Amino acid sequence: MAEITGDQRVQEEVLEGLATAVNHRRWFVELALPYLGDNPIEIGSGLGDYAIEWAPFLERFTATEADPDRLIALKERLSDEPSIEVRQMLLPTNEQGDYSAAVSYNVLEHIEDHVGALRSMRGLVRPGGAIVLIVPAFEFAMGPADIATGHVRRYTKKTMRAALDEAGLQVETLHYANALGLIGYYMATNVFRLMPKEGPMVKVYDTLVLPVTKAAERVVRPPFGQSVFAVARVPA
Repeated sequence: MAEITGDQRVQEEVLEGLATAVNHRRWFVELALPYLGDNPIEIGSGLGDYAIEWAPFLERFTATEADPDRLIALKERLSDEPSIEVRQMLLPTNEQGDYSAAVSYNVLEHIEDHVGALRSMRGLVRPGGAIVLIVPAFEFAMGPADIATGHVRRYTKKTMRAALDEAGLQVETLHYANALGLIGYYMATNVFRLMPKEGPMVKVYDTLVLPVTKAAERVVRPPFGQSVFAVARVPA
């Protein structure tokens, strides 16, 4: 089992806070949809916010969680979603699967053996299927909030590509997302020492700043961002 570090209470507060950032979540839902296929698996579903958004577009969807307590809560929340299967998943794993894709948002940065985790995802996905990832970007932004929530690293496009290559995956798409979000995150968490949880700052950002950022990044890919978005293929 890969150890996921950090204060679980703080992690729950951050997840609950980010759940209120509806526009942010829908943007990242849209990014993954073209790559998910008919039967994807999500690694690290947390509270199930993304699973609920993706499920209506898919024939089947598997949501997973490593933490036993969070898994119980996830099963309860998704119990009325007939197309979603909920199960425990610990990485790295030797399990082999035939999923159309594996999607994992803001999970890989918690896992010490991230290349082993990527190899595990590769084993779960059929040849030609996609591994779809979002991870936090740039080590300079690593601060108290990252440490409290169990981040062991942040990524650049270069380090994300290196990990995907080492895991035997073929990179298809790799870019930064949410440029203004990186500036806001750094100021909030490193300068003012705040946690990214529910409150007026998150709501103002999500309502006013995020739509502008999303529209601009549809036209021009930024040279930096709060996150790295990556899609890689399992070799055929």
